[in-house]
Amino acid sequence: MLSRHADLYSIGEEEIEALEVGAAILGTGGGGNPYIGKLRALQVLREGRKMRVLPLQALPDDAKVVSVGGIGAPLISHERIKEGREGLRCIRALEERLDFKIDAIACEEIGGQNAMEPLIVAALADLPVVDCDGMGRAFPEMQMTTYSIYGHRSTPSAMCDLHGNVVIFDHAASELWHERLARACVIAQGGASSLASAPMPGVFVKRFAIPDSYSRAISLGRTVREAQRNNADAVEAICRFEQGQLVFTGKISDVRRELKGGFVAGEARIEGFDKHEGDVASIIIQNENLVFSRNGKTEVVVPDLIVILDIDTGEAITTELLRYGQRVSVLALPCHPLLRTPEALAVVGPAGFGLGHLNYLPLDDVNAPGAGPTEDAKQ
Repeated sequence: MLSRHADLYSIGEEEIEALEVGAAILGTGGGGNPYIGKLRALQVLREGRKMRVLPLQALPDDAKVVSVGGIGAPLISHERIKEGREGLRCIRALEERLDFKIDAIACEEIGGQNAMEPLIVAALADLPVVDCDGMGRAFPEMQMTTYSIYGHRSTPSAMCDLHGNVVIFDHAASELWHERLARACVIAQGGASSLASAPMPGVFVKRFAIPDSYSRAISLGRTVREAQRNNADAVEAICRFEQGQLVFTGKISDVRRELKGGFVAGEARIEGFDKHEGDVASIIIQNENLVFSRNGKTEVVVPDLIVILDIDTGEAITTELLRYGQRVSVLALPCHPLLRTPEALAVVGPAGFGLGHLNYLPLDDVNAPGAGPTEDAKQ
């Protein structure tokens, strides 16, 4: 159980403003619109609720931790505002179904609006949020968390929509089946809902969660805002902070998007300028940016982060807001080591997205002397 004297720190309006910027970058284009998430979080704070974050290593081994997040297409969450208490209904339904009390909330993915959702739910329930998440970025499917990859069974789970519907998934044969069943249900609920998964013990979370997610995203957002205030190069500041690289600059020449099976799928094409004049880049999308190619040759692939930024402000452009004519910078950022193990790559590597013809080569290796870019090696 958590002590009332646990080493918590508070999240206020300044942190939420910074988190909006940082979570949008880490969202790699997905996770839901962070601006809408920010507005919802600020409203909860202004109602007098408290947002508290618990450092990962301060989490007791026997704590019962429930991960919370949104499920559905980012385009829907951008066009249809949440009622506001979907996540709270999820955790209350889960507590009733399993007859237990939640000690802390965990984040499913630190990207986009899904970084805000756990804070909102925890504030409404007077619970802390653990400084961690299950992705270190955003992914489109629920089984793509380190929680699931390293052994957690996320059912029983509870999913709620803005109409007041509560759906309990009592048992799924696998984490992939849980994703399929929930995806079918979210389509029936209008394309966007909230979901809370079965509780995890604190000792498991400390071992297999991506650490320091909130503190990292807030610090990243502050780095961008400071660069903006000082008229400095925000793109360069992000690369330094995340040990990433600028891979392309150009103008968006075409965007293809469609709702498909509860996802936004498509491709963005970018015509290069400045030092990339004459080059053409493409980015494959499934809610998030998955594959970056230049002149038909693949250079960066999931699970490393592909981020599209406004070239002037350094702020991320989510997939649902990509438009013809936008001037953008494309960054490649390295993913957390927990996403690079063989068991993780089977789920969140290229093969996990039906891109088995692509090999994953970590950005660290790409940047090493004598290393080449990711190649389409499997035929």
